[in-house]
Amino acid sequence: MSSDDPITDFARRSVDVEGVVKTVYVAGCGPAVVLMPEMPGISPDVLRLARWVRDAGFTVFVPSLFGVDGAYPTAEDGTEIVRRACVSAEFRAFAGGGTSPVTAWLRGLARQAHTECGGPGVGAIGLCFTGNFALTMALEPAVIAPVVNHPSLPLDDPAGLELSDEDARAVRDRVTRDGLTVLAYRFDNDRWCTGQRFAAYRALLGDAFDGRVLPGGSANTSPPPFFADVVETPHSVVTAHLVDEDGHPTVRARDEILAFLTERLSPSGPGGTANRRAGAAS
Repeated sequence: MSSDDPITDFARRSVDVEGVVKTVYVAGCGPAVVLMPEMPGISPDVLRLARWVRDAGFTVFVPSLFGVDGAYPTAEDGTEIVRRACVSAEFRAFAGGGTSPVTAWLRGLARQAHTECGGPGVGAIGLCFTGNFALTMALEPAVIAPVVNHPSLPLDDPAGLELSDEDARAVRDRVTRDGLTVLAYRFDNDRWCTGQRFAAYRALLGDAFDGRVLPGGSANTSPPPFFADVVETPHSVVTAHLVDEDGHPTVRARDEILAFLTERLSPSGPGGTANRRAGAAS
């Protein structure tokens, strides 16, 4: 197994949002992108994705939400981290729980990142346990490029969305009003993020939901132990199950995400145009 990542090429910050302080790793320059970790934490594979985002011309913000930062996930440690997250007041892991409270903090982070970095707005990338958080963050006006990767919540309802009814309506209205596109990925045989879940997103968002499905046979067959022994299915399209080879379907997915962020966050892109129109109207 690969070694842990010391994260020495990121600035480690303590970010305060309305009195709640969390560690955030920051690198790069350009428009802001908030990259949330997948379960069970900020693994070297998550950091590899963060560096790709950084190198594409963005300032990447990686908040520490659970787990051991930089550690490769073992099956035993990862299972314990999942257990703790499922009973945490910050998360709503099961059906009927509504929107996870931590998303309010993440929206505050996006506001601060936009103030610091400027540009038309902020990108948000969710992964696995945090997958749907990228959509909920669109309740913050600064977030204009949400990417929902293999969202796994709620864990006990394959067709469920980790959203309260009120937030679901508000997200739908925001997406419609501002012409946002929600980019999403999953493997076709992922049992944690099923076709039923993508159908629920499309029912909520209509054509604004761009859900893309990769063949499960293209997933990395030698992921870290947590994914091999606990997840037990192709799942993490651009992290643990990515195959870093030119032309590979998972690498194409990564490149599509980077192109989406570049288009949305460019001053001449849809986000910049919308902001200029809003300024002219005022």
